[in-house]
Amino acid sequence: MTIAMSAAIAALGASIAIAGSAFATGMAQASIGSSGMGLLAERPEEMGRVLLFLVLPETLVIFGFVIAILIALGAGLI
Repeated sequence: MTIAMSAAIAALGASIAIAGSAFATGMAQASIGSSGMGLLAERPEEMGRVLLFLVLPETLVIFGFVIAILIALGAGLI
Protein backbone atom coordinates (compact mmCIF):
# COMPACT_ATOMS: atom_id res chain seq x y z
CA MET A 1 0.00 0.00 0.00
CA THR A 2 1.43 3.34 -0.98
CA ILE A 3 0.44 6.68 0.43
CA ALA A 4 0.63 9.98 -1.41
CA MET A 5 3.07 12.60 -0.19
CA SER A 6 0.23 15.07 0.46
CA ALA A 7 -1.57 12.55 2.65
CA ALA A 8 1.63 11.85 4.57
CA ILE A 9 2.18 15.56 5.18
CA ALA A 10 -1.44 15.93 6.28
CA ALA A 11 -1.04 13.03 8.72
CA LEU A 12 2.10 14.66 10.08
CA GLY A 13 0.26 17.96 10.48
CA ALA A 14 -2.59 16.26 12.33
CA SER A 15 -0.16 14.56 14.70
CA ILE A 16 1.62 17.87 15.34
CA ALA A 17 -1.74 19.49 16.15
CA ILE A 18 -2.49 16.84 18.78
CA ALA A 19 1.04 16.70 20.22
CA GLY A 20 1.36 20.49 20.40
CA SER A 21 -1.94 20.93 22.15
CA ALA A 22 -1.18 18.12 24.61
CA PHE A 23 2.22 19.64 25.41
CA ALA A 24 0.70 23.10 25.92
CA THR A 25 -1.98 21.66 28.18
CA GLY A 26 0.62 19.89 30.29
CA MET A 27 2.66 23.07 30.68
CA ALA A 28 -0.42 25.08 31.65
CA GLN A 29 -1.67 22.51 34.12
CA ALA A 30 1.73 22.23 35.76
CA SER A 31 1.80 25.90 36.68
CA ILE A 32 -1.90 26.07 37.56
CA GLY A 33 -1.66 22.91 39.66
CA SER A 34 1.27 24.09 41.73
CA SER A 35 -0.32 27.49 42.30
CA GLY A 36 -3.64 25.85 43.10
CA MET A 37 -2.10 23.59 45.72
CA GLY A 38 -0.49 26.61 47.35
CA LEU A 39 -3.85 28.36 47.44
CA LEU A 40 -5.61 25.31 48.86
CA ALA A 41 -3.03 25.03 51.63
CA GLU A 42 -4.02 28.51 52.80
CA ARG A 43 -7.72 28.56 51.89
CA PRO A 44 -9.35 25.13 51.45
CA GLU A 45 -12.73 26.69 50.66
CA GLU A 46 -11.39 27.71 47.22
CA MET A 47 -11.45 24.10 45.94
CA GLY A 48 -14.14 24.80 43.31
CA ARG A 49 -12.24 27.71 41.80
CA VAL A 50 -8.97 25.77 41.69
CA LEU A 51 -10.69 22.81 40.04
CA LEU A 52 -12.26 25.10 37.43
CA PHE A 53 -8.91 26.69 36.60
CA LEU A 54 -7.30 23.26 36.40
CA VAL A 55 -9.91 21.98 33.93
CA LEU A 56 -9.85 25.01 31.60
CA PRO A 57 -6.61 24.09 29.76
CA GLU A 58 -8.15 20.75 28.76
CA THR A 59 -10.03 22.66 26.06
CA LEU A 60 -6.68 23.05 24.28
CA VAL A 61 -6.53 19.29 23.71
CA ILE A 62 -10.11 19.29 22.43
CA PHE A 63 -9.27 22.09 19.99
CA GLY A 64 -6.16 20.20 18.84
CA PHE A 65 -8.23 17.07 18.31
CA VAL A 66 -10.81 18.97 16.26
CA ILE A 67 -8.07 20.54 14.12
CA ALA A 68 -6.49 17.11 13.57
CA ILE A 69 -9.84 15.66 12.49
CA LEU A 70 -10.39 18.57 10.10
CA ILE A 71 -6.93 18.10 8.60
CA ALA A 72 -7.51 14.36 8.17
CA LEU A 73 -10.93 14.92 6.60
CA GLY A 74 -9.54 17.56 4.23
CA ALA A 75 -6.77 15.21 3.09
CA GLY A 76 -9.14 12.27 2.64
CA LEU A 77 -7.50 10.15 5.32
CA ILE A 78 -10.79 9.46 7.08
